[in-house]
Amino acid sequence: MSSLSLTLLIFGSMLALMALRVPIAVSMFAAGSIGYVTQTGWPPFASFLNTQAFARFAGYDLSVIPLFILMGHFATKGGISKSLFEFAAGVMGRFRGGLAMASLLACAAFGAISGSSVATAATITGVALPEMQRHGYSGRLATGTLAAGGTLGIQLPPSIVLVIYAILTEQNISKLFAAAIIPGIIAMCGYMIAVAIYVRVVPGHAPEVEEHREGLTLRSIAGVAPIVVIFGLVFGGIYGGFFTPTEGAAVGAASTFLTALLKGEMTLAKFKACFYGTAVSAAMIFLIFIGADLMNSALALTQVPNQLAAVVGSWGLSPLVVVVAILLFYVLLGAVMDELSMLLLTIPIFFPMVMSLDFGMAKESVAIWFGIMVLMTVGFGLIAPPVGLNVYIVNGLAKNVPMGETYRGVMPFLISDVFRTLLFLFFPIIPLWLVGFIK
Repeated sequence: MSSLSLTLLIFGSMLALMALRVPIAVSMFAAGSIGYVTQTGWPPFASFLNTQAFARFAGYDLSVIPLFILMGHFATKGGISKSLFEFAAGVMGRFRGGLAMASLLACAAFGAISGSSVATAATITGVALPEMQRHGYSGRLATGTLAAGGTLGIQLPPSIVLVIYAILTEQNISKLFAAAIIPGIIAMCGYMIAVAIYVRVVPGHAPEVEEHREGLTLRSIAGVAPIVVIFGLVFGGIYGGFFTPTEGAAVGAASTFLTALLKGEMTLAKFKACFYGTAVSAAMIFLIFIGADLMNSALALTQVPNQLAAVVGSWGLSPLVVVVAILLFYVLLGAVMDELSMLLLTIPIFFPMVMSLDFGMAKESVAIWFGIMVLMTVGFGLIAPPVGLNVYIVNGLAKNVPMGETYRGVMPFLISDVFRTLLFLFFPIIPLWLVGFIK
């Protein structure tokens, strides 16, 4: 069997299993096993399995993933989301479409302590959706805003997607976090501008400005003070050199737990649920790691990834054209696969290809910039049809809103995503500016 035929067999097996609704980690593992055994036989395959799990999970840096996930669960269960939305509503509530903008601001703030798109979308929806519906926002605008706002959970540090990218590419997590700050803020502002334009161009989806709506209060400001302290403690400590990202994640988890405890929101049942949820999420991610490792090892044995990189290099294409092609592939892949699976499967193939191209920048800068570009595209896939995981999550919580309405609601935000991606594609200095201050 030729290398190309074997590669097609591996991918075909994975897609067939996914179509049968086999979990993505199991699909990867089974497809990788077929490819590996076909090329090497059973003894080398058994030897690989014997060592790979320990080699993958023995690394200290990998513990940053469950720690940041635990931090997000403490934030979710600790009533922090309600305080964030009350503060954001006080800031933005007087503008037309203000509650939708407040939801985006709350999503960004919550994402900055959770690192999870799914957790951000689900948590802020539970608080903001009833309030928006009570004030006359259409189901289309409300659910579309919350689905798009959920993507801010991974576009701002501590993004779990960026952590995994850093581990796969052996890049500095602190520098990747710094590179994500400005793009994340631009994403939030772009979404707010999309809301402001939408409510004026398509009237009837948001109420007129509420002149007498209550603004900021001392209570709402006090409610977000602990969150500001946590964010400053974690990222100030990381960038100040006081502790590593892994230690920062531990400090953040402990601080968020204490905040929830002091607010009187943390019960024993919620405490157990936080650890149980963290264990389930981390186990899912680590199992995908194993499946992706096996599949990527099988693909490496075929030599097709190296041949593909050589072929692309021989075409003489502009480096930007190659990156655009990769990003378009991510958009298509996002229609059938979640973000973590996409990264674990494709980064070992695409990253060496990108690093072999000349962008006129230092290799570390290229690696960080490419990571931000991938992050932008992954966020696009979370709300784009036909899958759009965030769309399903938010729509599932909005029982009276048809799925089609939610997909219509995310369209202005997808347009914003396109403009933002093009901005960073042609002006990499924007995400890389803060990185220059990190030693």
